Amino acid sequence: MSYLSTRARVLATSALFFCTHIAMAETPLDLFDEQQQAEHFSGITSVLVSHKGTLIYEGYFEGTNDDTLHNTRSATKTLVAMVTGIAIDKGHLTNQHVPILPLFRDKFAQDTVDPRKLSITVEDMLTMSSILECDDSNSFSRGHEERMYIVEDWAKFTVNLPIRGFPAWVVKPEDSPYGRAFSYCSAQSALLGIAVERLTKRRLDKFTQKHLFAPLGIEKIKWQFTPTGEAATAGGTELRSLDLLKLGQLLLNQGLWNDKPIISKTWVQAVLTAYAEPRPNHAYGYQIWRMPFTYNGESIQIWAMAGNGGNYVFISPELDLVTVITSINYGQSDGHPKSQRLFQEVILNSLTNAQH
Repeated sequence: MSYLSTRARVLATSALFFCTHIAMAETPLDLFDEQQQAEHFSGITSVLVSHKGTLIYEGYFEGTNDDTLHNTRSATKTLVAMVTGIAIDKGHLTNQHVPILPLFRDKFAQDTVDPRKLSITVEDMLTMSSILECDDSNSFSRGHEERMYIVEDWAKFTVNLPIRGFPAWVVKPEDSPYGRAFSYCSAQSALLGIAVERLTKRRLDKFTQKHLFAPLGIEKIKWQFTPTGEAATAGGTELRSLDLLKLGQLLLNQGLWNDKPIISKTWVQAVLTAYAEPRPNHAYGYQIWRMPFTYNGESIQIWAMAGNGGNYVFISPELDLVTVITSINYGQSDGHPKSQRLFQEVILNSLTNAQH
């Protein structure tokens, strides 16, 4: 992937334009500068665009540069899905359909365990659709992430959550699109990482460095860890923008890097498959979102590693496109809309205009 080392902007400035709904003249993406970022997209710290294997734009803002580590929050949840696939590829786990909670019998608070819990699979957690009562969007949820972060043992916290109820006003799994009832739960992402550690008998950051980061040439990473010392996979891993781009490109390339398989094609296809519907016209794969945008006047579905504040790695096999947008708009109501607007109005509209 030579474009990642040369990082040349190879498109002529007349070939790539963006058009927005804000008061701004059509400007080549090459000229998208700090003044325009500050005026219309404050808080966004980097924008990288790779189209057809070539890095066509690379911009850093808010005092960052190409060596800055970005905390993309839950955008790095996708990492645990990628690493789970590598663990399966290497024989540490049979497949994603095996039960996950039997790995944690030592964490159950009681000797007698509801057998329904013991049937929860790795895939149930990858798709945020297990029957554990865990919902980060509901502050009353027993499994809310903020309740987990303040206790010492995150694995024990998760496996002892109650079974989720489905009152009359809640759509049951069997009545849901794809047959799964989605409930966004960071605790499940955290448990997945700890499960991979137990299966591989190696701390997840070390396993990931050997089998994922090193082959991609990713050397500068800052991990977060649980109070009991496991690598935290619910979010918060810090990476450079160019390295986030590599992760997106790896998924776009069906797991190949420099023609060598890092993750099996079968697993990447499984990751980029819809299993649940978080909200209308959106879908969720293995720890990754699929959301609607507009391209050339028609609706298009784009895969996205997504995190608090509007941090994204957008992946479109259809357009042969990977875009990284990092942001420090944490907890702000316009964080996600601002980054999505930049992707739509600046990136996708640019590509549309380049076709005409």
